[in-house]
Amino acid sequence: MGIAESLRKAIHDEMARDERVFCIGEDIGIPGGYGGAFTVTLGLEKDFRERIIDTPISEIGIFGAACGAALMGMRPIADVQYGDFLLCCMDQVVNQIAKLRYMSGGKLTMPVVMRAPVGVTGRGAQHAQCLEPFFLPCPGIKIIAPATAYDAAGLLRAAVRDDDPVLIFEHKLLYGSKGPRAESGTLDASSEIPDEDYTVPIGKGIIRCEGSDVTIVAGLLMMHFSLRAAEMIEQEGISCEVIDPRTLWPLDMELILRSVRKTGRLVTVEESPKQGGVGAEIAAQVAELVPDYLLAPVTRIAAPNTPAPFAPVMEKYYVPQPERIRDTVRKLIEES
Repeated sequence: MGIAESLRKAIHDEMARDERVFCIGEDIGIPGGYGGAFTVTLGLEKDFRERIIDTPISEIGIFGAACGAALMGMRPIADVQYGDFLLCCMDQVVNQIAKLRYMSGGKLTMPVVMRAPVGVTGRGAQHAQCLEPFFLPCPGIKIIAPATAYDAAGLLRAAVRDDDPVLIFEHKLLYGSKGPRAESGTLDASSEIPDEDYTVPIGKGIIRCEGSDVTIVAGLLMMHFSLRAAEMIEQEGISCEVIDPRTLWPLDMELILRSVRKTGRLVTVEESPKQGGVGAEIAAQVAELVPDYLLAPVTRIAAPNTPAPFAPVMEKYYVPQPERIRDTVRKLIEES
């Protein structure tokens, strides 16, 4: 299955397993529709008509309703058509959903799953942002970012069963969606999906490629680009260890530190702008915790500190490409 299909299966399974689970969002259950913006909820209304709730275009309403439902014991899965629209409901997400469990001294739970597509895909600056850095400093929200279909289904199941709010970022070029919502430039992130129930633990990263010369930490689309770069540069005798964090908060720093202790070098890769990015947080922690193991300064690869462009040729320049990752790694090895 691709990521869209695996998410759909996981949502279906969780709704069948627990009658408290429901989906809420724009155009997610209209008969004959797309099943949300990227087909993830396609057809679910056939089995769960009363629990696939279509809303007006109001992110404030979607997340406000999800917050209230969670307080009353339900387990909502709320989504926005584009991650950019999370900015329309920041009060509900950051001041209510993220904080109410803390403010109640743990007497209340907030089992809300928030789904948000991200990534540059030819739609201009207002439909292309990778908003992970916006939410990283927000206490109370767990943040997951699956790069494979297997992880997408397993992490979503874990998120639905978690009593804390979980924000799941899904890259538009990794959905693998077919038909009218197929994306130009889609990468194959498909996986074999077991029939049996399984979860992927929140807070645990994974080594996608073992290596000895440099550690590369990259998620979502950049994980796939980093694997390509590692294959390219392996022909030059450079061995890259590629880590997919899978969870951005809580971040599996022990996995990253263990790798850096082995390789002595660290490169972070992200699609969001460099300033204040996820890579900056990882670099700071590595510099604080294992500075004596570093053979070279931590290197960050990211988008420029500008809004995402619309022109395709500029998009390709804006988003870090495998060749840029390869060249950066080569330079780091040569200079250290």
